[in-house]
Amino acid sequence: MMGGSSIDDEWEFTSSSNEVRTVVLVGRTGNGKSATGNSILGKKVFKSRASSSAVTTSCELKTTELNDGQIVNVIDTPGLFDFSAESEFVGKEIVRCIDLAKDGIHAVLVVFSVRTRFTKEEETALRSLQTLFGSKIVDYMIVVFTGGDELEENDETLENYLGRECPEPLKEILFLCENRYVLFDNKTKDERKRFGQVQQLLSFVNMVLLQNGGRPYTDELFTELQKGALKLHNQQREVDSLKGYSKGEILDFKKQMQQTYDDQLKRITEMVESKLREATSRLEQQLAEEQAARLKAEENALLAQMRSDDEIRKLREHLEKAQEEARKLERRCAIL
Repeated sequence: MMGGSSIDDEWEFTSSSNEVRTVVLVGRTGNGKSATGNSILGKKVFKSRASSSAVTTSCELKTTELNDGQIVNVIDTPGLFDFSAESEFVGKEIVRCIDLAKDGIHAVLVVFSVRTRFTKEEETALRSLQTLFGSKIVDYMIVVFTGGDELEENDETLENYLGRECPEPLKEILFLCENRYVLFDNKTKDERKRFGQVQQLLSFVNMVLLQNGGRPYTDELFTELQKGALKLHNQQREVDSLKGYSKGEILDFKKQMQQTYDDQLKRITEMVESKLREATSRLEQQLAEEQAARLKAEENALLAQMRSDDEIRKLREHLEKAQEEARKLERRCAIL
């Protein structure tokens, strides 16, 4: 079994064919987000290659229709979990992601690779994500582990790997996700295997949606952007129906409306950036306090060890003195 939670047969293919599922891929550069997106879509549409620098430079949305008629939107994101990512860049891309997922997000796919170790930066980024979108976001998270081909080559299961390699922060994430995780082999040429991986993932997406009352994830950012986009669309339709204005005047009206919407996007982006900076600052302070506490504990342990060593040395000296006194006494007794 590739996932942590059990899924009954009734979970499979429970969505009606005309429903749309929108999933967002997040994770560190090199973890295989774009390759996972291509596996889900069944075609190579996202740029994907082994690289230390991000191949995806901006949020992209691609769509596919599965054999059963279900529509799946996949949003690939740049390395928002990368340590080098600036708040301004992350803020703009998060707003772009929200703008692309106008009707909400049905699942957030957090991508890790079994080929690389879980890092402190990834832990910090996940905490920032929760701070930015609220603790409710974990109800929509599914963890995707890539590198299934490597585990298969080593005759190892994902459960074996997690039992051997799973650090405490990752265990906490899996716990928060109620053990919703899947293993992907993005290099497989076996179409049945790829189909099975995708179906298991979509079963988790349907499970997430059902557990959240059939509602995709939205928050005040989504709501504000939706209102702004709808207002812009309605205004432009009204302008198109205006009589007595030249094409140039109508174009100017549309430009002014678009500028109003762009200003709204800029304001929301600045708000996101501010929240990110605050979250990052708090997390850095928390991590610094944790590090200071660890160093203090190590220092106390070292002092205790030194005191213990000193006491042992003194006891040894007392014992040696006592033994020497005993030998002297024995020699005196022998002379007498």
